[in-house]
Formats: sequence, structure tokens, C-alpha cells
Amino acid sequence: MDFSLPVRKIIHVDMDAFYASVEQHDNPELKGKAIAVGGGHRGVVSAASYEARKYGVRSAMPSKTAKEKCPHLIFVPPRFSRYKEISRKIREIFYEYTDLVEPLSLDEAYLDVTENKKGIESANQIAKEIRQKIFEETGLTASAGIAINKFLAKVASDINKPNGQKTIHPDKMEAFLEELPVEKFYGVGKVTANKMFTFGIFKGKDLKKRTLEDLTRLFGKSGGYYYNVVRGIHNSEVKPHRIQKSVAVERTFFEDLADEQQIDEKLNSLSEELHQRLQKNNVLGRSLTLKIKYKDFSLYTRSITKEEYFSSPAEFFQTSKKLWELRPFDKAVRLLGLSLSHLNTEEKKQVSVQLKIPFQEFE
Repeated sequence: MDFSLPVRKIIHVDMDAFYASVEQHDNPELKGKAIAVGGGHRGVVSAASYEARKYGVRSAMPSKTAKEKCPHLIFVPPRFSRYKEISRKIREIFYEYTDLVEPLSLDEAYLDVTENKKGIESANQIAKEIRQKIFEETGLTASAGIAINKFLAKVASDINKPNGQKTIHPDKMEAFLEELPVEKFYGVGKVTANKMFTFGIFKGKDLKKRTLEDLTRLFGKSGGYYYNVVRGIHNSEVKPHRIQKSVAVERTFFEDLADEQQIDEKLNSLSEELHQRLQKNNVLGRSLTLKIKYKDFSLYTRSITKEEYFSSPAEFFQTSKKLWELRPFDKAVRLLGLSLSHLNTEEKKQVSVQLKIPFQEFE
């Protein structure tokens, strides 16, 4: 490891099944039961309790699928104002230790405690104290990962979930990364993991054998990221004033879609999920983009920017349908995605209010 690089003490705190845990805490009758926040008719699951996860219920899953997997599943409507209220309490606890807090959403954040307000040497001890305070003040549990950079801390926080923590010491970092399955690497999704499997890359040690040129050829710009992180190199600082520029959701389908009704269902599901993510992050946006990847892997996007902020799943769905109708080809679809930009988190700029329908093609 190159110790000429800054050695930081980073904690990633992640609340355990946050939305579902809040509902179970506030309504004792739901404790120990399989519940899903969100869902309902033609909706998608925003969060699932650990009891529901045992049956394979996951966030972003269509409610119909969730009910098939877990017939006794209880759907609970989301209460975002309550989640935000608790999130504020949790962040107040973070700020008792450091001002270098980078929230990723209502239920997770990075903390840089290299220099901390309480002068505590051990980042492991700080994480324990924070988790204990969160439990005492909210009745909820959190998990934490502690490491020298954000990438490792994020990976570590998932290892002893729920209600646990994991420290990756610098001298054990390389061995840890070499044995880590590639699908556990932050930034490697299912599609990329499956692609890695086809090249015989199953663990960090397999990834480490590949040259930078090789990984760039196989994975484009992401190749450099994979080359570095498997060697423990990730120098991104904790950014306390991080500005979110877009919110996106997308789905890759096991079977290519050609049926118009299937497309409608997927766009409706994506619209619901996008709306829930926006509510979760407390943001609004004015520019909606539809992403289409066809069976032959050609990729197209279409966008509409409007004067007013989008405000409902129905509005996302109707707009995405208009964008779908403007697509250049009638070919089977393997991926659909929706993203919202021109968010109210950005600095105010002079923007055109005319309706825009740009078209962009990617190789």
C-alpha cells in the first residue's frame, strides 16, 4: 500500500431496513412481521423488513412479485415526513463528532473522523458510540463500516448487517480485497458482475491479475476505477456539500421486451420508483430522460425539459410514454431507464423554458 497517499479514517453508517424499521418501531403490531413499505396496486416496494427479505422481497420489486414471493406480506404506505424527521436526528448525532458528513440519502452517510470533535483516536470506537446513540434516541439500529477510504467503508458496512460493524485495517486491506467476490464491490452491478464472470473474474484476486489496458478495453472508463479499487486506491474525499445533479432508475430485463403492454408496465413501475427516490432525497427536477437499450445493445436517450417541476408518478409515466413514442426504432428492448435532472439542488441558473426534445445516440 502507498502510504504517501492521505490515510483517512472514514466511517460509512447505513441504517438497517430504514423505512421498514421505522414502521415497525412506530407500530409494535408490525414487529417481527414481513412488511413492505410502498407497493400497493401496480406499485413497487420502497423498502422491505428483514422478515420479508428472507422470502426474497427487495426494494424496487413490483408489489405483485413481492406478494407472490411472500403471500403474508403486509404493505404499509410510506411516511416520508417521518423518515426525514428521524434522519435529521441521526445527522445531528453525526455532527457531534465531525462536520465532514456526506449524506448519500436519508438513511446513509460517510463521515471523515480523521480529525474529530471529541479527539477519539479509534474510528471503531466512534462508530460504536454513534450506533449506540442512534439506538438510544430513535430505537433503530444501524450498521457501520470503517476503513481508510469511502469505497472500503461502504463495502465493510454491509458485512455484519444488521446491527453490526466491520473495520478493515490497512494492513489487512489487500488480503480482504483479493478474497472479496466482485459482485460485492461497490459500483459493480449485476450486469457488470455477470460480464466479469464470463471473463473468469470472480474475486478481487482475479480482477487484480488484469492490466489497466485490459480492464479499460473490457469495461471502458470504469476499467480504471476497478483497477484502482482492487488495490485499495480510492482517494475521493468526504464531501459535506455534495450537490446531487440527477436521480436515475433503470432495469435490465432477463428477456427482451417487445410487447407494448409490458413496456407500459415497466415505465409505470420505473415512474413509481423514481418518484419514491426523489421523495427519499427530498428533491425535485424539471428534465426527464428516457433511456432505451435495444436487443442489439444500441443505446438511445430522449429528454423533455419543462418550466415547472415534475410532481407525481403519473406525470413521469405520461411523459415517459410520450418519449417512448418518439423512439427511432421498433426493436426488442433489453433495458429501460428514467432519470431526472435540472434538480432544485443545483445552483440556480438562467435556463430556457421552451419544450426541448433533444435526441442523442451512443455507440
